[in-house]
Amino acid sequence: MTDPTPSQRIDARIEALNDWRGATLARVRTLIHEAVPEVIEEWKWRGVPVWSASGILTTGETYKAAVKLTFAKGASLPDPKGLFNASLDGNTRRAIDIHEGEAIDADALKALIREAAALNRAKPPARAKKA
Repeated sequence: MTDPTPSQRIDARIEALNDWRGATLARVRTLIHEAVPEVIEEWKWRGVPVWSASGILTTGETYKAAVKLTFAKGASLPDPKGLFNASLDGNTRRAIDIHEGEAIDADALKALIREAAALNRAKPPARAKKA
């Protein structure tokens, strides 16, 4: 028997939550795929859904009171709609906490995901090691 794929693990997480958090995670996942169709789903750090495209875009952690999307390079992303509302003090990451009953601005979130993918693609190539 083979281990489940990351996508299957995310499916199982959504199903296991069986409440607003599962529905929110499923909605966010759909928006990520709409924004960046080539996105890769991963499963890291003891069970955290991760979406990547040329590097990590965002994670999808679930807590009792929130679904948290943490953007690996969020501090470098434009956020004209003010979606980032958590982890604002860090130098690199930024997060969006989505609470029960809160609407998701789908267009703004997809724009942010696309910006994150563009930033990852624009990173300079690794420097060659000196001999």
